[in-house]
Amino acid sequence: MKKSFVLSLLFMLLSALFSGAAPNNVILATTTSTQDSGLLDLLIPVFEKECGCQVKTISVGSGQAMKMGEKGEADVLLVHSPDAEKKFMADGFGVSRRLVMHNDFVVVGPVSDPAQVKESASSVDALKRIAARGSLFVSRGDNSGTHAKEKTLWKGAGIEPDREKWYQQTGLGMGQTLNVAAEKRGYALTDRATFLALKKNLGLAILAEGDNRLLNIYHVIEINPARWPRVNVRGGRAFADFMLSGKSQQSIGRFGVEKYGAPLFFPDAGRNPASLGL
Repeated sequence: MKKSFVLSLLFMLLSALFSGAAPNNVILATTTSTQDSGLLDLLIPVFEKECGCQVKTISVGSGQAMKMGEKGEADVLLVHSPDAEKKFMADGFGVSRRLVMHNDFVVVGPVSDPAQVKESASSVDALKRIAARGSLFVSRGDNSGTHAKEKTLWKGAGIEPDREKWYQQTGLGMGQTLNVAAEKRGYALTDRATFLALKKNLGLAILAEGDNRLLNIYHVIEINPARWPRVNVRGGRAFADFMLSGKSQQSIGRFGVEKYGAPLFFPDAGRNPASLGL
C-alpha cells in the first residue's frame, strides 16, 4: 500500500515536470518596451493573483527573447518583431502566435533638431536628413524588434549606416538607449510607450511620427512542448489567454490615458491581422 502510494506520487511529480502541468512558475521572455513602459507592472500582479503562480519576467530585445524560446528557456513570449516571429513559428518553436496589441515607433531627438527632422515628409526622409547632416544617431543594435524596424527604415532610405562615425550602437534596451541619446544629444528610433514613460528625464522630443512604416505590433507566442517537454505548457497558455482576455484588453486600452492623455498601446485581441497590414 505504502509502496503503491509512493509510486503514484512519483508518477504525478514526473508528469507535472515533463508535461508542464503545474503553472506555479511561468517564465516570460519579453521586449524591454513592455517592461520600461510600465505595462507589465500593471498586468503581471493581476495574472499572478488569478493563476496562483509567479511570473519570472526576462526583459530583453525581441530577438533575444526568441532565442530563449528556441532553447526552451521560456514558457511564453511577448514580442514585436513580426518577420522574425513568422520564422520562429515556421521553424516549429511555437505552437500558437496571437495578436495582442499595437502602438507605433517614433523618431526622437534634441529639441534644437540640427538635422531638421521635424520637416521630414516620412520616417525614411527623417533618416536621410540625419545621414546627410552627419548628426548622431543612437541605435539599440541588439536585434530587438525596434532594431529590426530601424534596419528596415535604413534599407528603405538606401543607407548603410553601420560604418559611419555618426552611427552608434549601444547593445542596450530601449530605456538605456534613450538615456544615451539624451546624454549625447542624438537621434533615436523608439516605441512611443517607452519614450512617453521616460520623457520627463530625457530632454528629447518626438520629431517624426505617423507614417505606416512605423506601426509596432505585439504578439504572444506559446512555446512548443514537442521541442521542449519541460516547458510549462499550462502556465504559458494561461498567460497568453490572460493577455487576450476582455479584462486585460481593457486595461491595455486604458493604460497611459490618465497620465499622458492618450493610451500607450491599442488592444487588438480578435482583430483581423490584415487590418494592420499583416
